[in-house]
Amino acid sequence: MNIIKEIPSKETYPVRQPVLRKDKPIESCIFEGDDIESTHHFGLFNDEKLIGIISLFKQSNLIFAEKDQAQIRGMAILENNQKKGFGEALVKHCENYCKSNKTELIWFNARTAAVGFYRKLNYEITGKPFDIKDVGEHYLMFKKL
Repeated sequence: MNIIKEIPSKETYPVRQPVLRKDKPIESCIFEGDDIESTHHFGLFNDEKLIGIISLFKQSNLIFAEKDQAQIRGMAILENNQKKGFGEALVKHCENYCKSNKTELIWFNARTAAVGFYRKLNYEITGKPFDIKDVGEHYLMFKKL
């Protein structure tokens, strides 16, 4: 059975590292703002084993006019659990959380390889691709709620 629940930032590292920071030190999995009160981390558990994570930051991007915005960071599903709908479940969980908290827009920097996944969930690209040092090419994506 799958359960999504809020978890402390430290519990995201065992999923962030192999998926998002492969071959990098565990310290690279610590994001600025991870432990402030307005940040929420959600874990997807399959048979009580953490297999996916997503973090939601109360963060505005000046490109967008909406007053209440949230940024998704660190969305990751362990490799042998990918392409089974778990990522979609985590993103939809964040969308529902945002809607219930009157957030108007979700935005994030998506890796090029993940753009198709987010497009299927009705996220749009704005601007040109850009490089994040030591991580790779990304696109700014968003969805108005």
